[in-house]
Amino acid sequence: MKEKKGGKFGLLAVLLILLVGGLLGIDTSGLLKSAGVENAASYSAESGQTARGKENAKNPVSLETDGSVLQVHYMDVGQGDATLITCDGQAMLIDAGNNNHGTAVQSYLNSQNVETLDYVIGTHPDADHVGGLDVVITKFDCKTILLTEEEKDTITYRDVLDAIKYKGYKRTDPVVGDTYQLGRAEFTIVGPRRLISDSNDNSIAIILRHGSNVFYFEGDAGEKEEEDILDSGIELAADVYKIGHHGSKTSTTDEMLDSVDPVYAVISVGEDNSYGHPNAEVLNKLRKAGIQVFRTDEQGTIIAQSDGEQLTFNCSPSETWQAGEPRK
Repeated sequence: MKEKKGGKFGLLAVLLILLVGGLLGIDTSGLLKSAGVENAASYSAESGQTARGKENAKNPVSLETDGSVLQVHYMDVGQGDATLITCDGQAMLIDAGNNNHGTAVQSYLNSQNVETLDYVIGTHPDADHVGGLDVVITKFDCKTILLTEEEKDTITYRDVLDAIKYKGYKRTDPVVGDTYQLGRAEFTIVGPRRLISDSNDNSIAIILRHGSNVFYFEGDAGEKEEEDILDSGIELAADVYKIGHHGSKTSTTDEMLDSVDPVYAVISVGEDNSYGHPNAEVLNKLRKAGIQVFRTDEQGTIIAQSDGEQLTFNCSPSETWQAGEPRK
């Protein structure tokens, strides 16, 4: 297996995060973990073999990716979600954390030399997912902004819509089955198939493909939306599963986990959060299935890098299997 180095950034990027964070009083410790300050170990595996030694048939018709590099940055924004994806000079952002993380997300994107976001996805209107989007939309050139037609009468969501209006942008409604290009990668909308009363079950869900490597994202989708996605018949098998709803027991049903059949799972979750995330039941499922887990509360920002065949991470998988303790 050929090793590649991943997850290391130059001294300038580290200093930039420190400077902006210090001036604005932002906790940048989690983001700095990804910059080689902590957890600098590299962890890699070829996608031709899963963790259980099976042949990988997740993407039999793979995209041409010769010389192409894709990075997925699962950013540490505490109890929230924010994921930066870059490929061949293009960039997309899925969510931007809570209201108090907008400037931290902006600083992180700056450290990655992102000036334009080809795609911005707000999975659903909850504050821990779109709270920082108003800052991002205001500060960056954004080409396509994907939001569902769900309306939520909160200050946080109105700020996002106001930022879109201020910049003269238009929102794009996600349509299941639509596919978008990101460099030599592509992503396909797989949910939601309908809008219901529970905002979590209206989350935008996507499959991201780069060569033979596949990533699945589902926001805070719960049992109802996962069932809808499975009923669509779209191929969901993926190497990396970003676990739904921060590891809550309302997501990651047995049926969805079996369908995605991942080698790796990433959980975006806040340290010592009051919700009890990640839930012990979910962790037990992952452990029983032999899935290797990465989590932002323990490892900070997690970076997966793909060359179309091999996956490399900036840290080793977690070995604690420590469940959260609910206090609500």
